[in-house]
Amino acid sequence: MSITVTTSNVNGIRAAHRKNVEAWVEAHTPDVWCLQEVRAPQNEIDPLVEGFAQRYVDAGKISDASQFHSTNEVCAIKGRAGVALLTTLPVLDERYGLPGLTEDVDTGRWIEVDVKTPEGYVLTVVSVYVHSGNVTDPDKMMQKYRFLDHMVERMHQLRQEAASGGKQAILCGDFNIAHTPLDIKNAKGNVKNSGFLPQERAYIDTWLNDEEFVDVQRDLTGPIQGPYTWWSQRGRAFDNNVGWRIDYQFATPEVAQTAQSFCIDRADSYETRWSDHAALSISYGV
Repeated sequence: MSITVTTSNVNGIRAAHRKNVEAWVEAHTPDVWCLQEVRAPQNEIDPLVEGFAQRYVDAGKISDASQFHSTNEVCAIKGRAGVALLTTLPVLDERYGLPGLTEDVDTGRWIEVDVKTPEGYVLTVVSVYVHSGNVTDPDKMMQKYRFLDHMVERMHQLRQEAASGGKQAILCGDFNIAHTPLDIKNAKGNVKNSGFLPQERAYIDTWLNDEEFVDVQRDLTGPIQGPYTWWSQRGRAFDNNVGWRIDYQFATPEVAQTAQSFCIDRADSYETRWSDHAALSISYGV
């Protein structure tokens, strides 16, 4: 038996709704769906999530909408960030925000949910949205590095728990960093831009090497170019596949070893996209 975990930056849940994300929901119905850049107040999120639950019922994934669990954190700054996690698996616990971060700009960026799989395993699944940063704005880069520093601390704790026989962990989200030249179409032209700075990429090295997390999609594909998950809205980046791989699933080794397959659901055309990101789904045998 396997479960499917999906991560997708929706680029505004209300905009995605207008672009018929519900059709995608009904066609895919992942067991766990992590969303980033929800960018909406709670009173507008709730009815949209109810609609998603009904799509799961229509698809036959669940028999009743009460079997659909949702949780989210709205950013304290209106119109910014926002993360959510939706699942049909039993939920044992929920935690919001990275420990040690208290500024409004860091809210709506981190949710942890402990779920129980059909095989009886307990997993911590995280929906995370890392600051994008901006090399021309030192404050924004400071915010990004501060967030990443706290991420390393929390990932160390999650890895220690997993290594001692506790819950395994899967971190899903838009990390706003392309790790290597294989993860970006124009590496040479972006080495001085946020998202591909050596200092940013070193954090992923730390997660993979020191904390022993696995970049699950890359582990499945091997060292090939891409495939990408985000394309700029400018020019013809999508049509020409000038993209970045910045949406990931990083997992502790034991659960990463159960990964069976992945899918990046790139839209057929620019006009049919419901976000500038493509959803990344991975099936795990847990």
